[in-house]
Amino acid sequence: MSKQTKIPNRSEVQKEYTWATEDIFASDELWEKALDELRSIPEKLIAYKGKLGGSAQALYEYFLLRDDNSIKVGRVGNYASLKADEDTANSFYQAMRGKMRSVLIQIGRADSFATPEIIAIPDETIERFMKEKPELELYRRRLEILRSHKEHTLSDAEECLLASAREISGAASDIASNFRNADIRFPSVKDSEGNEYQLTQGSYIPLLVKPDRQLRKAAFEALHGTFDSFKNTSAAFLNSQMKQLTFYSRARKYSSNLEASLANTEVPVQVYHNLIATVNANIKYLHRYVALRKKLMGLDEMHMYDLYTPIIADVDKTIPYEEAKQIIIEALAPLGEDYIEILKEGFNSRWIDVYENEGKRTGAYSSGGDPHPYVLLNQKDTLDSMFTIAHEMGHALHTYHSNKYQPTVYNDYVIFVAEVASTCNEVLLVKHLLSKTEDRKERAYLINHFLEQFRGTVYRQTMFAEFELWMNQKVESGETLTADMLKSAYHELNKRYFGESITVDEPISIEWARIPHFFYNYYVFQYSTGFSAAVAIANRILKEGKSAVDEYKKFLSGGCSTDPISLLKIAGVDMTTPAPIEDALKLFNELLDELEELAK
Repeated sequence: MSKQTKIPNRSEVQKEYTWATEDIFASDELWEKALDELRSIPEKLIAYKGKLGGSAQALYEYFLLRDDNSIKVGRVGNYASLKADEDTANSFYQAMRGKMRSVLIQIGRADSFATPEIIAIPDETIERFMKEKPELELYRRRLEILRSHKEHTLSDAEECLLASAREISGAASDIASNFRNADIRFPSVKDSEGNEYQLTQGSYIPLLVKPDRQLRKAAFEALHGTFDSFKNTSAAFLNSQMKQLTFYSRARKYSSNLEASLANTEVPVQVYHNLIATVNANIKYLHRYVALRKKLMGLDEMHMYDLYTPIIADVDKTIPYEEAKQIIIEALAPLGEDYIEILKEGFNSRWIDVYENEGKRTGAYSSGGDPHPYVLLNQKDTLDSMFTIAHEMGHALHTYHSNKYQPTVYNDYVIFVAEVASTCNEVLLVKHLLSKTEDRKERAYLINHFLEQFRGTVYRQTMFAEFELWMNQKVESGETLTADMLKSAYHELNKRYFGESITVDEPISIEWARIPHFFYNYYVFQYSTGFSAAVAIANRILKEGKSAVDEYKKFLSGGCSTDPISLLKIAGVDMTTPAPIEDALKLFNELLDELEELAK
């Protein structure tokens, strides 16, 4: 398929560039049948109510039922989500996702008795159960995780009530997503020669990469101006999101929304604060980068819309999707033949939904693992798109390994480690590209691209994390998030992060309205920690070879069989210290040195 010049309708996209949802269910009718089968799960779960502490056999059977339910729910839920994301304006598939969510709520409500019951079982009884039923040893870690939340677990009736409320608690996120992806429309924009471009959230960043400064400015102002016309609506979305998080964290007696969120992934709260503190302590490197970018672009005044276009513009080139796949295969060869074979299978067996179409969810992600992972792209045939492919396939192969080597109860790794495999692929890709060229302009171009990855991941996502923490703290203290309050705080953060070498244009103050991750509940900081860990792991792989690769694959195969901090230690990284973040930012500064030298 050639590079898109017009955004097609879903029906116009060639099948080979769409994901094979039929691998999950061959038809919507079969999905409906599977959904009907899920409706019997609540009754099966309730049959164990009051029995979990009575015998080892009952507890074991309950866990087996949970595992079976997890597989069935995962398939039904993933199919509904994938189909809904193909075209967010398709009401049939949006309704399908809604029906799925209702069934999940019913299952959650029926299962709400289990955690309080399991927590109430005396330690000595648990140990007796283990001896009576050795098969229960498989679930020892799961039992330990559940019982570690004892002080935050409520009564049976209260747990049932909270489970029932989940159907409405996700409303802010759902409505905001439909608004951003399906309803909002942006005006077309023109370049300096009068050529017109369709502006969407998917085309926005590719337009900011263009060398035509008038086009970049037009896209920047049109997108943010459109969001600003809905600023109060967007603020209400976020205010509602933070309020529901506060409700749940207080109901469970957590000291903060942050503590409640990180408790679910076994990540110490200090890791979050350590990231923000370490990045702010090294903010001078970002200031230096912005100043160098301004100098190399020859600008008297630099603006926010100048941050994405390559400094070495004449090296930029189109990289067709098929060519990008081959380059990625070569770059990831250090991970071994077995890794590459799985990667090729993903490329050749329609794991990936490649190109943008009207109404398709923006961005990129990897989802599900049964019968295989799925990847959503909005491919633009750019260098950045190639890195996105490598990134998302890193997620996909992480999921593949965890599903293959872990039992169902432990095959779903937590989000704290989710960005490590994806970013490790990106680091290996850029190092491969740099190893293939001695051309000064091309090296400068690649280094600048990698510096942009640093800026966009470590610095930008930490700025997001700081903003998210601020929003939560404001709501937790009883304040209401208003558009003016959000815009002011976000503008000041941009000024502090980017420094004095850039004009922080007023439209950037509404950028928070287009960021979906603020509805993910303390997710974004893990991009930064994951990037830092990935740099360390990739360096080990290239330096130490097979021993480091073997340890890395143990990490990929670990699922949630142990806590995420321990998993990363298997791969040689300790995220309880500032060292991985500091080392990553030192590399950022060293690459700045090389870029400055190459640009002379």
